Amino acid sequence: MRIVITGANGLVGAALQRFFSEGHDVIPLTRELLDITREDQVREVIARLRPSLVINCTAIGVDVCQTNPSLARAVNVDGPLSLAAASADARADFVHFSTNYVFEGTLTPPNSYTIEDDARPVNIYGATKLEGERAVAARHPGSYIVRTSWVFGRGKDSFFSTLPQRLRSGTSTQVIRDMWASTTYVEDLGPRLAEILEHGAHGTYHLVNDGICSYEDFALEVARRLQRREPQTALLLDLVDVDELQRAAPRPRYTPMSCLLSSRIGLAPMRDWRDALGEFMNDEAATPTP
Repeated sequence: MRIVITGANGLVGAALQRFFSEGHDVIPLTRELLDITREDQVREVIARLRPSLVINCTAIGVDVCQTNPSLARAVNVDGPLSLAAASADARADFVHFSTNYVFEGTLTPPNSYTIEDDARPVNIYGATKLEGERAVAARHPGSYIVRTSWVFGRGKDSFFSTLPQRLRSGTSTQVIRDMWASTTYVEDLGPRLAEILEHGAHGTYHLVNDGICSYEDFALEVARRLQRREPQTALLLDLVDVDELQRAAPRPRYTPMSCLLSSRIGLAPMRDWRDALGEFMNDEAATPTP
């Protein structure tokens, strides 16, 4: 199968490229090779490459969206719509990655958001991602919407990806204590996406590791696996409330997700986030720093 991946130099795009390259003809496209905000370029490239599957991993930051709504719309709505239209014309399936930020975060623990819950975003990032989902689904019936959250892995310097090394080196880290969601080990996305594609059930999926955690829970689990004592850990974790950070975009406080559609086609929940974190930490420790 020929697979085109847009946003191929991002964390998710690079991981999917690695996974699907075994057994498939994968064509990774960075922004330099395909600017998805240019409809004419999208149509020309997809028509020329004639893929069987297009996966859109193009991403833009939450705060960037808040300060630049026109860019947010171009990347999160207009670009995916162009890709969906070009994919439909090429008779290719289309996978579009979205986010937990389409939800407002007002559920009460231990509940998780499903596709049956109303999506009510609290920021421009979430609002444009939701509009992009709806545009894609309306334009291309052969599409898969994949919502994921708090993705971590080697290749992106995020809080989740760099925390193990920071704690190993004794570096103090600011940790948000009042936000909860589902975390996702990026290497788990490819195998689960392949299972979904094999079933061929188009729709909206929540692809996240099982379980609910906060930034603080994640940090404490990293410290536990590093066998750090509680007094040592307490000195390294600077606990803050999310509002103290004064970021441009508001964040939903509680957005764990679970996947009804995966269950309906017979797929078990993805492995627990603690198990995924343990594998990431083992792989990271065994891989020399460039």
